[in-house]
Amino acid sequence: MTTSPVKAVDRQLPSEEARELLGLTRELVQRELLPRAAEDEATGRFPREVFRTLGAAGLLSLPYDEKYGGGDQPYEVYLQVLEELSAGWLAVGLGVSVHTLSCHALATFGTEEQRAEWLPGMLSGDQLGAYCLSEPQSGSDAAALRTRADLDGDDYVVSGTKAWITHGGQADFYSALVRTGEPGARGISCLLVPGGAAGLSAAPPEQKMGMRSSPTAQLHFDGARVPRERLIGTEGQGFQIALAALDSGRLGIAACAIGVAQAALDLAVDYARTRRQFGRPIADFQGLSFMLADMATQIEAGRSLYLSAARLRDAGRPFSKEAAMAKLFCTDTVMRVTTDAVQVLGGYGYTQDFPAERYMREAKVLQIVEGTNQIQRLVIGRHLTKG
Repeated sequence: MTTSPVKAVDRQLPSEEARELLGLTRELVQRELLPRAAEDEATGRFPREVFRTLGAAGLLSLPYDEKYGGGDQPYEVYLQVLEELSAGWLAVGLGVSVHTLSCHALATFGTEEQRAEWLPGMLSGDQLGAYCLSEPQSGSDAAALRTRADLDGDDYVVSGTKAWITHGGQADFYSALVRTGEPGARGISCLLVPGGAAGLSAAPPEQKMGMRSSPTAQLHFDGARVPRERLIGTEGQGFQIALAALDSGRLGIAACAIGVAQAALDLAVDYARTRRQFGRPIADFQGLSFMLADMATQIEAGRSLYLSAARLRDAGRPFSKEAAMAKLFCTDTVMRVTTDAVQVLGGYGYTQDFPAERYMREAKVLQIVEGTNQIQRLVIGRHLTKG
């Protein structure tokens, strides 16, 4: 398998600290991710120790308050770290995004007592989180979820099945959306479930087209008991909590997509410079150079779009529409760019001698997770047409 160094992107960063953080990230990608990504993807091995290494470097807690052990970094910096990680290995970049998403409910809606008790451990780097919203019969229609949590004394008793859970069976904690009341959005609540809770089990991981080293599994709640004190927010507030988390999570997916697209472009450019046909590098042929130009332009546009949305978030301004736009554009971009990268490499692009085919397989899932791109269009359309 051919690998290449992660190339530094020319970035406009808000501080010297941020620049050093991006340099550290590239160093870790080169040392810890690139040497093993292809083999672990081929064998389906989950690199749990890589997340501990990233945690020790402070990369699992970047956008959260320093008071609880977070990195206190603006979202525009955190997302560019995700982009660099995903350029090296999407399973890791997306895993960091999911962990950050799973901390969001407690960090944003928890009480001060809850944050003080649990958030430092979640941000320590030793723990890894998962986010539990989807179910076998409720994906895009999240408000139709059925997993039930009934209060019994000081515990909620939880029964049901969650689906498509990244880190399912591996996580130390789960931010789980459950039904505590009436049908529909108003009857949903959020529980912070310990990974070792009695009555909680994981099915074997799904056999996926890509991202094979990232476990995705169903979670079964068979009368699992979760202490009442682990209710985040109030009963019935869960859907609001879920939507707030997804707005931020969609920016994470957008950044991951641009990372994979950048890696695919870098590979295609390097190949086009060195592959010779008809006595000259194939990069000299206008048809191919135009393809590379389009790939680069789409990547720059996507990066600008997700960073613009992140800066709105950092300023405390509404960013839901912009997050949906970024997720939509960046994930459609990565699908086009990776497909074109395979084309640039020709027959070699279709083999495992180069990572182009892996990038293409990985890109597809990004158009699906955190709300399909059809859902993003619905979100954008509603923002445009509401009074």
